[in-house]
Amino acid sequence: MSAIIGRKMASKGILNMNQFLLGSRVFASRTFSSSAKEMTVRDALNSALDEEMSADPKVFVMGEEVGEYQGAYKITKGLLDKYGPDRVVDTPITEAGFTGIGVGAAYHGLRPVIEFMTFNFSMQAIDHIINSAAKSNYMSAGQISVPIVFRGPNGAAAGVGAQHSQCYAAWFAACPGLKVLAPYSSEDARGLLKAAIRDPDPVVFLENELLYGESFPVSAEALDSSFSLPIGKAKIEREGKDVTITAFSKMVGYALQAAEILAKEGISAEVINLRSIRPLDRPTINASVRKTNRLVTLEEGFPQHGVGAEICASVVEESFEYLDAPVERISGADVPMPYAANLERMAVPQVEDIVRAAKRACYRAEKSVRMAAAA
Repeated sequence: MSAIIGRKMASKGILNMNQFLLGSRVFASRTFSSSAKEMTVRDALNSALDEEMSADPKVFVMGEEVGEYQGAYKITKGLLDKYGPDRVVDTPITEAGFTGIGVGAAYHGLRPVIEFMTFNFSMQAIDHIINSAAKSNYMSAGQISVPIVFRGPNGAAAGVGAQHSQCYAAWFAACPGLKVLAPYSSEDARGLLKAAIRDPDPVVFLENELLYGESFPVSAEALDSSFSLPIGKAKIEREGKDVTITAFSKMVGYALQAAEILAKEGISAEVINLRSIRPLDRPTINASVRKTNRLVTLEEGFPQHGVGAEICASVVEESFEYLDAPVERISGADVPMPYAANLERMAVPQVEDIVRAAKRACYRAEKSVRMAAAA
Protein backbone atom coordinates (compact mmCIF):
# COMPACT_ATOMS: atom_id res chain seq x y z
CA MET A 1 0.00 0.00 0.00
CA SER A 2 2.90 2.39 0.68
CA ALA A 3 3.76 2.46 -3.01
CA ILE A 4 0.22 3.53 -3.87
CA ILE A 5 -0.15 6.13 -1.16
CA GLY A 6 3.40 7.33 -1.70
CA ARG A 7 2.64 8.39 -5.25
CA LYS A 8 -0.23 10.54 -3.99
CA MET A 9 0.95 11.60 -0.54
CA ALA A 10 4.75 11.45 -0.40
CA SER A 11 4.90 15.13 0.43
CA LYS A 12 3.01 14.39 3.64
CA GLY A 13 5.55 11.89 4.90
CA ILE A 14 3.40 8.78 4.68
CA LEU A 15 5.91 6.77 2.68
CA ASN A 16 7.26 5.11 5.84
CA MET A 17 3.85 3.94 7.06
CA ASN A 18 4.13 0.53 5.46
CA GLN A 19 7.49 -0.20 7.11
CA PHE A 20 5.92 0.61 10.47
CA LEU A 21 2.88 -1.57 9.89
CA LEU A 22 4.80 -4.51 8.46
CA GLY A 23 7.33 -4.34 11.27
CA SER A 24 4.49 -4.62 13.78
CA ARG A 25 2.69 -7.58 12.17
CA VAL A 26 0.42 -9.57 14.43
CA PHE A 27 -0.20 -13.16 13.48
CA ALA A 28 -2.50 -12.54 15.65
CA SER A 29 -35.28 -24.30 0.05
CA ARG A 30 -33.62 -21.25 -1.40
CA THR A 31 -34.56 -19.40 -4.58
CA PHE A 32 -31.58 -18.84 -6.85
CA SER A 33 -30.97 -18.57 -10.57
CA SER A 34 -30.81 -21.75 -12.61
CA SER A 35 -27.58 -23.46 -13.72
CA ALA A 36 -26.10 -22.87 -10.29
CA LYS A 37 -22.95 -24.30 -8.76
CA GLU A 38 -22.15 -24.53 -5.06
CA MET A 39 -19.86 -22.02 -3.34
CA THR A 40 -19.19 -21.25 0.30
CA VAL A 41 -19.73 -17.74 1.62
CA ARG A 42 -16.01 -17.67 2.48
CA ASP A 43 -15.03 -18.39 -1.13
CA ALA A 44 -17.59 -15.92 -2.43
CA LEU A 45 -16.07 -13.10 -0.37
CA ASN A 46 -12.54 -14.14 -1.28
CA SER A 47 -13.29 -14.23 -5.00
CA ALA A 48 -15.03 -10.86 -4.87
CA LEU A 49 -12.01 -9.27 -3.18
CA ASP A 50 -9.62 -10.91 -5.63
CA GLU A 51 -11.54 -9.78 -8.69
CA GLU A 52 -11.97 -6.20 -7.49
CA MET A 53 -8.28 -5.93 -6.56
CA SER A 54 -7.36 -7.27 -9.99
CA ALA A 55 -9.70 -4.84 -11.76
CA ASP A 56 -8.71 -1.71 -9.81
CA PRO A 57 -5.16 -1.09 -8.52
CA LYS A 58 -6.53 1.48 -6.07
CA VAL A 59 -8.23 -1.29 -4.03
CA PHE A 60 -6.22 -2.61 -1.09
CA VAL A 61 -6.91 -4.64 2.06
CA MET A 62 -5.79 -3.73 5.57
CA GLY A 63 -6.33 -5.35 8.95
CA GLU A 64 -5.07 -7.77 11.55
CA GLU A 65 -3.78 -11.08 10.15
CA VAL A 66 -5.08 -10.41 6.63
CA GLY A 67 -1.71 -11.18 5.02
CA GLU A 68 0.75 -13.71 6.40
CA TYR A 69 -1.94 -15.63 8.29
CA GLN A 70 -4.28 -15.49 5.23
CA GLY A 71 -7.05 -13.87 7.30
CA ALA A 72 -8.44 -14.86 10.69
CA TYR A 73 -11.33 -16.56 8.81
CA LYS A 74 -9.33 -17.12 5.59
CA ILE A 75 -11.35 -14.54 3.66
CA THR A 76 -8.11 -13.00 2.33
CA LYS A 77 -6.45 -16.34 1.55
CA GLY A 78 -3.96 -16.09 -1.31
CA LEU A 79 -4.19 -12.33 -1.72
CA LEU A 80 -0.81 -11.51 -0.16
CA ASP A 81 1.01 -13.85 -2.54
CA LYS A 82 -0.83 -12.42 -5.52
CA TYR A 83 -0.78 -8.69 -4.74
CA GLY A 84 2.06 -8.26 -2.28
CA PRO A 85 2.41 -6.42 1.04
CA ASP A 86 1.74 -3.00 -0.50
CA ARG A 87 -1.89 -4.00 -1.11
CA VAL A 88 -2.48 -6.62 1.60
CA VAL A 89 -1.34 -4.89 4.75
CA ASP A 90 -0.96 -6.66 8.09
CA THR A 91 -1.43 -4.26 11.00
CA PRO A 92 -0.83 -4.21 14.75
CA ILE A 93 -3.79 -4.65 17.07
CA THR A 94 -4.84 -1.01 16.73
CA GLU A 95 -8.25 -0.62 15.12
CA ALA A 96 -8.30 3.13 15.67
CA GLY A 97 -4.92 3.42 13.95
CA PHE A 98 -5.45 1.39 10.81
CA THR A 99 -9.05 2.55 10.37
CA GLY A 100 -7.87 6.17 10.46
CA ILE A 101 -5.14 5.37 7.92
CA GLY A 102 -7.76 3.75 5.70
CA VAL A 103 -10.07 6.76 5.86
CA GLY A 104 -7.17 9.06 5.01
CA ALA A 105 -6.25 6.88 2.04
CA ALA A 106 -9.87 7.04 0.83
CA TYR A 107 -9.75 10.84 1.04
CA HIS A 108 -6.90 10.67 -1.49
CA GLY A 109 -8.70 8.49 -4.00
CA LEU A 110 -7.76 4.97 -2.95
CA ARG A 111 -10.33 2.28 -2.16
CA PRO A 112 -9.44 0.62 1.16
CA VAL A 113 -11.15 -2.51 2.45
CA ILE A 114 -10.70 -2.46 6.22
CA GLU A 115 -11.17 -5.81 7.95
CA PHE A 116 -12.20 -6.04 11.59
CA MET A 117 -11.54 -9.45 13.13
CA THR A 118 -15.00 -8.94 14.62
CA PHE A 119 -17.23 -5.89 14.44
CA ASN A 120 -17.14 -5.74 18.21
CA PHE A 121 -13.60 -4.38 17.76
CA SER A 122 -14.90 -1.63 15.46
CA MET A 123 -15.92 0.22 18.61
CA GLN A 124 -12.23 1.13 18.97
CA ALA A 125 -12.49 2.89 15.60
CA ILE A 126 -16.02 4.28 15.70
CA ASP A 127 -14.87 7.91 15.68
CA HIS A 128 -13.16 7.37 12.32
CA ILE A 129 -16.15 5.48 10.92
CA ILE A 130 -18.83 7.92 12.07
CA ASN A 131 -17.14 11.31 12.28
CA SER A 132 -14.47 10.98 9.60
CA ALA A 133 -15.84 8.57 6.98
CA ALA A 134 -19.62 9.02 7.19
CA LYS A 135 -19.79 12.82 7.47
CA SER A 136 -16.98 14.10 5.25
CA ASN A 137 -18.90 14.11 1.97
CA TYR A 138 -21.69 16.20 3.50
CA MET A 139 -19.39 18.53 5.44
CA SER A 140 -17.27 19.18 2.35
CA ALA A 141 -20.34 19.97 0.21
CA GLY A 142 -19.59 16.94 -1.94
CA GLN A 143 -15.95 17.78 -2.54
CA ILE A 144 -14.60 14.77 -0.63
CA SER A 145 -15.65 11.22 -1.45
CA VAL A 146 -14.79 8.44 0.98
CA PRO A 147 -14.86 5.13 -0.98
CA ILE A 148 -14.05 2.74 1.86
CA VAL A 149 -15.44 -0.60 3.02
CA PHE A 150 -15.45 -1.74 6.64
CA ARG A 151 -16.04 -5.50 6.71
CA GLY A 152 -15.88 -8.44 9.10
CA PRO A 153 -18.03 -10.85 11.12
CA ASN A 154 -20.98 -9.35 12.98
CA GLY A 155 -23.47 -10.71 15.50
CA ALA A 156 -23.47 -13.80 17.66
CA ALA A 157 -21.13 -16.69 16.93
CA ALA A 158 -20.98 -19.43 19.58
CA GLY A 159 -19.61 -19.32 23.10
CA VAL A 160 -17.73 -16.04 22.80
CA GLY A 161 -19.57 -14.07 25.49
CA ALA A 162 -21.14 -10.64 25.73
CA GLN A 163 -18.25 -8.59 24.35
CA HIS A 164 -17.92 -10.57 21.11
CA SER A 165 -21.54 -11.32 20.22
CA GLN A 166 -23.25 -8.03 19.39
CA CYS A 167 -25.10 -7.19 16.18
CA TYR A 168 -24.16 -3.71 14.98
CA ALA A 169 -26.68 -3.40 12.14
CA ALA A 170 -28.89 -0.91 13.98
CA TRP A 171 -25.88 0.96 15.43
CA PHE A 172 -24.39 1.85 12.05
CA ALA A 173 -27.68 2.08 10.17
CA ALA A 174 -28.69 4.99 12.41
CA CYS A 175 -25.91 7.16 10.97
CA PRO A 176 -26.50 9.27 7.82
CA GLY A 177 -23.64 8.97 5.37
CA LEU A 178 -23.08 5.24 5.83
CA LYS A 179 -24.44 2.40 3.75
CA VAL A 180 -24.95 -0.82 5.69
CA LEU A 181 -25.12 -4.23 4.00
CA ALA A 182 -25.71 -7.69 5.49
CA PRO A 183 -25.37 -10.65 3.09
CA TYR A 184 -26.93 -14.04 3.67
CA SER A 185 -26.01 -16.32 0.77
CA SER A 186 -22.87 -16.71 -1.35
CA GLU A 187 -24.52 -14.80 -4.18
CA ASP A 188 -25.33 -12.00 -1.71
CA ALA A 189 -21.75 -11.99 -0.48
CA ARG A 190 -20.20 -11.76 -3.94
CA GLY A 191 -22.61 -9.25 -5.40
CA LEU A 192 -22.87 -6.96 -2.40
CA LEU A 193 -19.14 -6.88 -1.62
CA LYS A 194 -18.36 -5.96 -5.21
CA ALA A 195 -20.99 -3.21 -5.08
CA ALA A 196 -19.57 -1.96 -1.77
CA ILE A 197 -16.00 -1.74 -3.09
CA ARG A 198 -17.14 0.12 -6.22
CA ASP A 199 -19.37 2.53 -4.28
CA PRO A 200 -18.15 6.13 -3.79
CA ASP A 201 -19.39 6.24 -0.19
CA PRO A 202 -18.37 4.44 3.02
CA VAL A 203 -20.00 1.02 3.38
CA VAL A 204 -20.28 -1.09 6.53
CA PHE A 205 -20.34 -4.71 5.40
CA LEU A 206 -21.69 -7.03 8.09
CA GLU A 207 -20.88 -10.71 7.59
CA ASN A 208 -21.63 -13.63 9.91
CA GLU A 209 -18.95 -15.99 11.16
CA LEU A 210 -21.29 -18.98 11.25
CA LEU A 211 -22.16 -18.53 7.56
CA TYR A 212 -18.58 -18.54 6.24
CA GLY A 213 -18.47 -22.32 5.80
CA GLU A 214 -22.01 -22.71 4.44
CA SER A 215 -22.43 -23.53 0.75
CA PHE A 216 -25.11 -22.00 -1.44
CA PRO A 217 -25.99 -22.30 -5.12
CA VAL A 218 -24.41 -19.52 -7.20
CA SER A 219 -25.66 -18.74 -10.70
CA ALA A 220 -23.43 -18.43 -13.74
CA GLU A 221 -24.33 -14.75 -13.85
CA ALA A 222 -23.04 -14.24 -10.31
CA LEU A 223 -19.70 -15.85 -11.22
CA ASP A 224 -19.01 -13.23 -13.88
CA SER A 225 -16.39 -10.70 -12.76
CA SER A 226 -18.69 -7.80 -13.69
CA PHE A 227 -21.50 -9.05 -11.43
CA SER A 228 -22.79 -6.90 -8.60
CA LEU A 229 -26.04 -6.48 -6.69
CA PRO A 230 -27.80 -3.15 -6.22
CA ILE A 231 -27.39 -1.51 -2.83
CA GLY A 232 -30.76 -0.73 -1.24
CA LYS A 233 -32.69 -3.58 -2.84
CA ALA A 234 -34.11 -6.51 -0.88
CA LYS A 235 -34.73 -10.00 -2.28
CA ILE A 236 -37.87 -12.06 -1.88
CA GLU A 237 -36.38 -15.46 -1.03
CA ARG A 238 -39.74 -17.21 -0.83
CA GLU A 239 -43.10 -15.96 -2.00
CA GLY A 240 -46.18 -16.29 0.19
CA LYS A 241 -49.62 -14.86 0.76
CA ASP A 242 -50.44 -15.15 4.48
CA VAL A 243 -47.64 -13.43 6.40
CA THR A 244 -44.46 -11.46 5.60
CA ILE A 245 -41.23 -12.30 7.44
CA THR A 246 -38.30 -9.87 7.11
CA ALA A 247 -34.79 -10.94 8.06
CA PHE A 248 -31.11 -10.38 7.26
CA SER A 249 -27.84 -12.27 7.48
CA LYS A 250 -28.02 -15.62 9.30
CA MET A 251 -31.63 -15.03 10.33
CA VAL A 252 -32.76 -15.41 6.69
CA GLY A 253 -31.94 -19.11 6.92
CA TYR A 254 -33.96 -19.39 10.11
CA ALA A 255 -36.90 -17.62 8.44
CA LEU A 256 -36.79 -20.03 5.50
CA GLN A 257 -36.78 -23.01 7.87
CA ALA A 258 -39.76 -21.54 9.70
CA ALA A 259 -41.57 -20.98 6.40
CA GLU A 260 -41.17 -24.68 5.55
CA ILE A 261 -42.72 -25.66 8.89
CA LEU A 262 -45.54 -23.15 8.49
CA ALA A 263 -46.30 -24.43 5.00
CA LYS A 264 -47.00 -27.89 6.43
CA GLU A 265 -49.61 -26.27 8.67
CA GLY A 266 -51.29 -24.37 5.85
CA ILE A 267 -49.63 -20.96 6.38
CA SER A 268 -47.93 -19.43 3.34
CA ALA A 269 -45.07 -17.20 4.51
CA GLU A 270 -43.26 -14.68 2.32
CA VAL A 271 -39.60 -14.34 3.34
CA ILE A 272 -37.74 -11.12 2.54
CA ASN A 273 -33.95 -11.08 2.66
CA LEU A 274 -33.25 -7.41 3.41
CA ARG A 275 -29.63 -7.50 2.14
CA SER A 276 -29.38 -3.73 2.65
CA ILE A 277 -30.06 -2.25 6.09
CA ARG A 278 -29.33 1.31 5.05
CA PRO A 279 -30.76 2.24 2.63
CA LEU A 280 -33.73 0.06 3.54
CA ASP A 281 -35.95 -1.26 0.75
CA ARG A 282 -39.19 0.12 2.13
CA PRO A 283 -41.16 -0.31 -1.12
CA THR A 284 -40.53 -4.08 -1.25
CA ILE A 285 -41.42 -4.51 2.42
CA ASN A 286 -44.61 -2.48 2.19
CA ALA A 287 -45.69 -4.13 -1.06
CA SER A 288 -45.36 -7.52 0.61
CA VAL A 289 -47.32 -6.44 3.70
CA ARG A 290 -50.08 -5.03 1.51
CA LYS A 291 -50.33 -8.49 -0.04
CA THR A 292 -50.10 -10.66 3.09
CA ASN A 293 -51.62 -8.17 5.59
CA ARG A 294 -49.33 -9.43 8.36
CA LEU A 295 -45.72 -8.80 9.36
CA VAL A 296 -43.10 -10.57 11.45
CA THR A 297 -39.70 -8.87 11.74
CA LEU A 298 -36.65 -10.94 12.67
CA GLU A 299 -33.18 -9.94 13.83
CA GLU A 300 -30.63 -11.15 16.37
CA GLY A 301 -29.77 -7.68 17.68
CA PHE A 302 -31.23 -5.96 20.72
CA PRO A 303 -34.95 -5.10 20.53
CA GLN A 304 -34.85 -1.43 21.49
CA HIS A 305 -34.28 0.92 18.52
CA GLY A 306 -33.59 -2.12 16.34
CA VAL A 307 -33.91 -2.77 12.60
CA GLY A 308 -37.26 -4.43 13.23
CA ALA A 309 -38.50 -1.33 15.04
CA GLU A 310 -37.65 0.78 11.98
CA ILE A 311 -39.46 -1.66 9.70
CA CYS A 312 -42.51 -1.58 11.99
CA ALA A 313 -42.54 2.22 11.87
CA SER A 314 -42.32 2.20 8.07
CA VAL A 315 -45.23 -0.22 7.73
CA VAL A 316 -47.38 1.68 10.24
CA GLU A 317 -46.67 4.93 8.40
CA GLU A 318 -47.24 3.61 4.88
CA SER A 319 -49.44 0.51 5.11
CA PHE A 320 -51.30 0.66 8.43
CA GLU A 321 -54.72 0.20 6.86
CA TYR A 322 -53.57 -3.08 5.26
CA LEU A 323 -52.64 -4.75 8.55
CA ASP A 324 -55.02 -7.45 9.79
CA ALA A 325 -53.01 -8.22 12.94
CA PRO A 326 -50.50 -6.52 15.23
CA VAL A 327 -46.91 -6.61 13.98
CA GLU A 328 -44.80 -9.33 15.61
CA ARG A 329 -41.18 -8.38 16.38
CA ILE A 330 -38.57 -11.07 17.10
CA SER A 331 -35.10 -10.07 18.28
CA GLY A 332 -32.31 -11.07 20.59
CA ALA A 333 -32.98 -10.79 24.30
CA ASP A 334 -32.50 -7.37 25.90
CA VAL A 335 -29.49 -8.56 27.89
CA PRO A 336 -25.73 -8.88 27.30
CA MET A 337 -25.05 -12.22 25.63
CA PRO A 338 -24.67 -15.01 28.22
CA TYR A 339 -21.65 -17.30 27.98
CA ALA A 340 -23.40 -20.52 29.04
CA ALA A 341 -24.57 -22.43 25.96
CA ASN A 342 -28.12 -23.05 27.23
CA LEU A 343 -28.61 -19.37 28.09
CA GLU A 344 -26.99 -18.24 24.85
CA ARG A 345 -29.56 -20.23 22.88
CA MET A 346 -32.35 -18.53 24.82
CA ALA A 347 -30.88 -15.10 24.08
CA VAL A 348 -31.02 -15.34 20.27
CA PRO A 349 -34.05 -16.07 18.06
CA GLN A 350 -34.75 -19.70 17.18
CA VAL A 351 -36.85 -21.22 14.40
CA GLU A 352 -39.61 -22.13 16.83
CA ASP A 353 -39.89 -18.47 17.90
CA ILE A 354 -40.55 -17.47 14.31
CA VAL A 355 -43.15 -20.18 13.84
CA ARG A 356 -45.00 -19.13 17.00
CA ALA A 357 -44.95 -15.44 16.01
CA ALA A 358 -46.26 -16.17 12.52
CA LYS A 359 -49.07 -18.27 13.96
CA ARG A 360 -50.01 -15.48 16.36
CA ALA A 361 -50.11 -13.03 13.46
CA CYS A 362 -52.38 -15.42 11.57
CA TYR A 363 -54.52 -16.06 14.68
CA ARG A 364 -53.42 -19.67 14.65
CA ALA A 365 -52.40 -20.08 18.29
CA GLU A 366 -50.76 -23.24 19.54
CA LYS A 367 -53.26 -25.96 20.49
CA SER A 368 -52.11 -25.95 24.13
CA VAL A 369 -52.62 -22.18 24.31
CA ARG A 370 -56.14 -22.46 22.91
CA MET A 371 -57.03 -25.21 25.38
CA ALA A 372 -55.70 -23.17 28.30
CA ALA A 373 -57.70 -20.16 27.18
CA ALA A 374 -60.86 -22.24 26.88
CA ALA A 375 -60.37 -23.61 30.38
